Amino acid sequence: MKIISSAFPYKIIDLTHTLEENISSWNGSCGFHQEVKLDYNSKTEISFRVQQLKMHAGIGTHLDAPAHCNLGKKTIDQLELNNLVAPCVMIDVSNRADEHYSLSVEEIELFEKNYGIIEPESFVIIKTGWDRFWKEPKLYHNNFHFPSVSKEAADLLIQRKVIGLGIDTLSPDRPESGYPVHAAFLGSEKYIVENIAHADHLPVKGSFIMALPIKTRHGTEAPIRLVALIPKP
Repeated sequence: MKIISSAFPYKIIDLTHTLEENISSWNGSCGFHQEVKLDYNSKTEISFRVQQLKMHAGIGTHLDAPAHCNLGKKTIDQLELNNLVAPCVMIDVSNRADEHYSLSVEEIELFEKNYGIIEPESFVIIKTGWDRFWKEPKLYHNNFHFPSVSKEAADLLIQRKVIGLGIDTLSPDRPESGYPVHAAFLGSEKYIVENIAHADHLPVKGSFIMALPIKTRHGTEAPIRLVALIPKP
């Protein structure tokens, strides 16, 4: 195992929040419950702990499939693996993202001026720094006031032909906006990842993400293990 690890040419970064009771959630009620059904009381030679999970599909770090708000579009089980493993671009706006902030077209254009045009089939993560409140659900939720993405910025990213969008808040949309980012991205058969953790460990460019949701038939949302691969020097 150590030989394989040392030979693996990537550093692995976990971008996933741990699922547990009382974590932040959209409706303020977590919906996650882990119950022990059998606690090492087996009568067999080897005893097991058996657990049952109950939760909302859109809990923790999770993926929204196109079917989340579009009847007839792709569900979780229909997403192509080739689109769930992709080059990653991280746009850092944490030094100015407050609860009223929305990513603008001008900020994407400034990013591209400094780092080059966002390439097609990239997965774009917006790092707002809001995940610093993850352990404080009331502050993280903040009555639906958190950094988001403007419709115009979403449209520009779609023009760049990215495959997906991620953010370290509950959503790239605030309810007051009418969910234009969801409509644009999911309507274009792309996907959205919400509640990303540890985006501060990512380089601006050069990493790859693996966005692997639980494969549920006809699912519109699913918890995800989001991992970044950063090439070792």
